[in-house]
Amino acid sequence: MIEILWGASASEGAVATLESYVSGIRRAIQPGQTKTGPLRTANSGYVLDPQLVDLDLWDFRQLVRSAGQASPADAYPLLLKALEVSAEPLLGFELVADWADEARTRHSAEKVAAQIFAAETAAVLDKTDEAIHWAQAAIRSEPLNERAWTVLVTAYERAGLPVEGLSAYDRCRRLFDHDLGCAPGPALQAAHLRLLRQRAEGNAELSEVLAALLYLGERLDGPKRQPHAAAESRRMHENAGRVLDSFLQRVRAAV
Repeated sequence: MIEILWGASASEGAVATLESYVSGIRRAIQPGQTKTGPLRTANSGYVLDPQLVDLDLWDFRQLVRSAGQASPADAYPLLLKALEVSAEPLLGFELVADWADEARTRHSAEKVAAQIFAAETAAVLDKTDEAIHWAQAAIRSEPLNERAWTVLVTAYERAGLPVEGLSAYDRCRRLFDHDLGCAPGPALQAAHLRLLRQRAEGNAELSEVLAALLYLGERLDGPKRQPHAAAESRRMHENAGRVLDSFLQRVRAAV
């Protein structure tokens, strides 16, 4: 314990200091029960029985574990309670010890995973505003977490907010390109395409442009047409090209 707390900087009086710390903990959590309380001396060391003391980190992990075994309707309240328990910084009073930094880093990853779990569960329950909230919270902590971005973009899609969803996808794409040198994965790209279609539904011109792009994309990736279909293929190519060319000319003029 001394090595964990102070490492090489431990003084000669470290044992006495540690014993005084333990004594203070005992007074706080088990007044008058030094032998039967949760913190006991054993084998020249100490044993803390988690069943006899209320620890917020223990509660957080138990709640998340229980949520993972429950239905979405039952899991969501458990996740909300877990995230409420973890609202305060872990070991906020211990600012310099390496062991505390390691514990905070580990707990931060657990908390982000719980936020994403809450966002996904809220989406299943059609609580799209809450799904967006928890996905955004996870992204603030881990901007390169693709799972969090996927939940956010699909939540905007389900909420009927294609503009916000497209904006979120664009932020994700730029961030991944800058920091990772790659594009978002297939799930995010599929959500992006659905949002484009949703955005174009109320605009005939955008619908034509999107249809042209999709057709040309399929022709680039898909199998070649049979010779007897060559004339029809050329006609569709020319038509798609005219749609895109007309659209781009109007964009240039507007700019």
